[in-house]
Amino acid sequence: MTEKIGQIGYNPSSLFNAQDILKIGKLLDVRPNMSSIWIPESWGREAFVMLGAIAAITKKIKLGTSIVSMFSRTPATLAMAASTLDNISSNRTIIGIGASTPVLAENWHGISFEHPLRRMREYLTCFKIISRAETINFDGEFFRLKNMRILHPSSRKRIPVYLGAVNSGMIKLAAEEADGIILYLRPLDEIKKTTEFIKSVLSSKSNFEICSVFITAVSNKYPDVARSRAAKTLAFYVAVGKYYNKFLSSHGFEDEVKQITTEYKKNGIESTIKYVSDSMLDSLTINGTVEECIKSLKRFASSGISLPILQVNPVKDNEQSINDSLLLIENV
Repeated sequence: MTEKIGQIGYNPSSLFNAQDILKIGKLLDVRPNMSSIWIPESWGREAFVMLGAIAAITKKIKLGTSIVSMFSRTPATLAMAASTLDNISSNRTIIGIGASTPVLAENWHGISFEHPLRRMREYLTCFKIISRAETINFDGEFFRLKNMRILHPSSRKRIPVYLGAVNSGMIKLAAEEADGIILYLRPLDEIKKTTEFIKSVLSSKSNFEICSVFITAVSNKYPDVARSRAAKTLAFYVAVGKYYNKFLSSHGFEDEVKQITTEYKKNGIESTIKYVSDSMLDSLTINGTVEECIKSLKRFASSGISLPILQVNPVKDNEQSINDSLLLIENV
């Protein structure tokens, strides 16, 4: 079993409010096996504001973005945000970055979603140069930066960068150029294959972090509701996520993906749950009672990942959901 766990304070479809997230951060800070808290960013809350607020009320837990899109910030803007957070948190920042989706890049940020792999390679290079407080002169396909240097860099030379990845090209780029990788919605067998591939590419990188985010819904009082909550979140990502839709369809869940997508277009998210099979749910999520979730977490942790990250979904009562998730963490 892994010795450390990360937790995401919320996800786009959850009901945790900002005060809940701050409370979670403060409670996790005193748990010895909680290494990090991760805040995502899509079309809701801005990640760095939340992490800055958490930094102010915590002392040791690491603060990660999981994930921010490279289409939402220039490399310079991300480097400034990362350095600012790193300085106010005493060097606890981890930057999780990804390509995100065409819908968010184009419909939300107004930027064409083109050549994400090539763009990401340049983006990582520029971010690392800027965050090291070096003068950047870069003439690339996507970024042309000239004779600039960050004014208030982090006090440490290197801020860790983890790359969110789905396809093999982005996974390989993460192993070659990043400090870690963040996987999401990969069936257990596929996680094992992916970790083996990553380790074959890593070469001499001994401290590379292999993270995997798991949709989590835990409730001792309402385990069936927790299972339905996990299924609803899973169905949401299948229905709206082009890459997850395609990936899961080609990795054993073609029928479920087709049914979920069709039903979502016709009747919305609520009625899609019935098409999430037990095998699909159990191979992708952590759900049920605390004891059931512990068994699932241990099963996923045996796949070769070094940091499981729990994407907690509230079940009925937010307060009880926070308590149950803490109980899960404390008993792993």
